[in-house]
Amino acid sequence: MTDWNAYRANMAQNVKTLASLTPNTLKGLQTLETPLPEKKHLDDKTRELIALAVAVTTRCDGCIAVHSAAAKKAGASKEDIAEALGVAVALNAGAALVYSSRVMEAFEDTPE
Repeated sequence: MTDWNAYRANMAQNVKTLASLTPNTLKGLQTLETPLPEKKHLDDKTRELIALAVAVTTRCDGCIAVHSAAAKKAGASKEDIAEALGVAVALNAGAALVYSSRVMEAFEDTPE
């Protein structure tokens, strides 16, 4: 198992090093992550639940580490997270089905 607290700390140090070498990279990410002034429809808990579902679908351990802590801080329960992850699982399965249909089409279109 992963020690998520140690992982977060290690990742933060590595990001700090990267930021010192390429500051515009971090500035660009911070611009994307900064809540927009029109942030009025989704609360922080909902945003973090979405972030966790996306983290699973993109297989990003760093995102899991950061957003699981943020979700807890925003008041998400284990049950909230499990429901959001259920959506991620369903979407991944659905995406696999859609891409499976593409394989079938590609196979059919391949000359003999």
